[in-house]
Amino acid sequence: MTRRPTDERLDPVPLTDVSIDDGFWNDRLETNREVTLEHQYDRLGERSLENFRRVRDGKTGGFQGMWFEDSDTYKWLEAASYVLATRDDPELRERVEEVIELVGAAQEEDGYLNTYFALEEPENRWTNLNMMHELYCAGHLIEAAVAHHRATGETSLLAVATDLADHIDGVFGTGPDDLDGVPGHEGIELALVKLYRVTDEERYLDLAQYFVDRRGREDTRLGWEAEHPDETGGDVPPDIFLEDGKWDGSYAQAHEPVREQETVDGHAVRAMYLYSGVADLVAETGEDDLYRTLETLWTNMTTKRMYVTGGIGSESAHEGFTVDYDLRNRTAYAETCAAIGSVFWNHRMFQLTGEARFYDVLERALYNGVLAGVSLDGTSFFYENPLESLGHHHRAGWFQCACCPPNVARLFASLGEYVYAQGPDDDVYVTLYVGGEADLSVDGADVTLTQETDYPWGDSTTVGIETETPVETALHLRVPEWCEDVAASVNGERVEADAGDGYVVIERAWTDGDSVTLDFALPVRRLAAHPDVPDDADRVAFQRGPLVYCVEEADLDGVAPSHLRVDPGSTVETREEADLLDGVVTIEGDARAVSTEGWEGALYREYDDLADDESVATLTAIPYYGWDNRGAGRMRVWLPTD
Repeated sequence: MTRRPTDERLDPVPLTDVSIDDGFWNDRLETNREVTLEHQYDRLGERSLENFRRVRDGKTGGFQGMWFEDSDTYKWLEAASYVLATRDDPELRERVEEVIELVGAAQEEDGYLNTYFALEEPENRWTNLNMMHELYCAGHLIEAAVAHHRATGETSLLAVATDLADHIDGVFGTGPDDLDGVPGHEGIELALVKLYRVTDEERYLDLAQYFVDRRGREDTRLGWEAEHPDETGGDVPPDIFLEDGKWDGSYAQAHEPVREQETVDGHAVRAMYLYSGVADLVAETGEDDLYRTLETLWTNMTTKRMYVTGGIGSESAHEGFTVDYDLRNRTAYAETCAAIGSVFWNHRMFQLTGEARFYDVLERALYNGVLAGVSLDGTSFFYENPLESLGHHHRAGWFQCACCPPNVARLFASLGEYVYAQGPDDDVYVTLYVGGEADLSVDGADVTLTQETDYPWGDSTTVGIETETPVETALHLRVPEWCEDVAASVNGERVEADAGDGYVVIERAWTDGDSVTLDFALPVRRLAAHPDVPDDADRVAFQRGPLVYCVEEADLDGVAPSHLRVDPGSTVETREEADLLDGVVTIEGDARAVSTEGWEGALYREYDDLADDESVATLTAIPYYGWDNRGAGRMRVWLPTD
């Protein structure tokens, strides 16, 4: 399939029209609202908010944290705004208003806003686009402003954001007096399209187009900055920007024009934000060349450079992609922000096409790569998400570079926007199986969809229709790629469930009280990796539903995960464990454990002497997202086979 015409794209049902009441997600979202946001606000007060206070009070110097510290406050504001969109919380609303007032007080008369440069180097604005993230921070401010406006109808933060966007529009361009440059860290592109959509101001769309079109051009500023570090403000670009001492640009996806790029390269988060912005541009402009580029990049990522958990970016040195099939497990970077960025990008690709394959990747990232990024109690976070651990990798309450915690918060708080979609023909898409309700307009009639599900643990989902007027429309129910067998019924009567294009589609006249039930087969899948992935040769990973599983030392009765050997064809069973990790389904089966007897004082032995050095062991696997919630211990996703 190809992308839809711009006037036929799918739009998510707005967050304000969706309520979630779901057995799996309720506790997580409540923890996000009541614990995580509070925890993050307290940590922001130690650095980021203090920077805003210093600027407000006219002080100089004393900046704290990373030079893009402002963005963490903006992401927190965005997350809090999403919460306000779905519930009345006077205390949170007051706190949001206080932070907005603080942000606005730090804005300069010409619209510029960045606390690092205001406090430390006011004379060096816009001199270091590679490293200093002024445009990146601006993008997060704009996203927060749009979220706040949509949630509350207020314009206090939107006014700050538009003033900053107007300032940027006046600085950048290709004219003789303009600064011709693009951000080292993308994010402004997708934000400007969001701003265009709420203001109808085409200058913002044009500016987003400019930043995409100029990326990778030899005559823009990034390369010059890297080769003239003495003439820039802030931090000197590190060697990751260079190849043999010369500007390379792949770290920032600036090694060649966007339309010529064929592989996902460089810093993974930057790439995801860029591709999300490009997808937003395609949705508005309908440009086929850019869409074809996105398809090429998506195929490269999902078939050669993505972990089974949906994580992306295997290299820690530059937090990003390397080469095809380089998917190391113990040293996997797989930054939480990158998995979140993949959710953003795949959501937009779905809106362009309606194709279920994009939601399959989105769901894999959400339930594994993202969920693992926060502890069950909501107060500690993973920055990196390896697929194997020797017991030394743990979540932390905060980071020097704290981009991931508020990113998780804003995604969870906006989850409702990912559950349903609708096109101009009023067809309705159910894209995630999350219990709750959605209010829509179908053929001019008010319709409420209800969803009851025990996903991802159980195998049944029922979508109900409440309407005062009969409506005729097609209901598209996504069949996840892991599901090989699905049954559908309408009002208890079995109907054909052909899911050839990734959906069960039922088109009919719907009346009040109608319902559709999908029953998914939920077998335990045994996955193998492509033979060119060295780390996963002769190994197997377990998946059930959207959840990838791992083994953790706490469940193995003293056996190290690296000592386990499994027979891929052996029988395994599932067990509901209500008291384990806030309630999970585990996978259990027989395995063998390599003995350590006879190895005292030896590092190597004759292979033929090892034949009997095995014992029977029990395999217990938990969902990957739940690991490291019970103290230190070794963990592994990919298990050696016999």
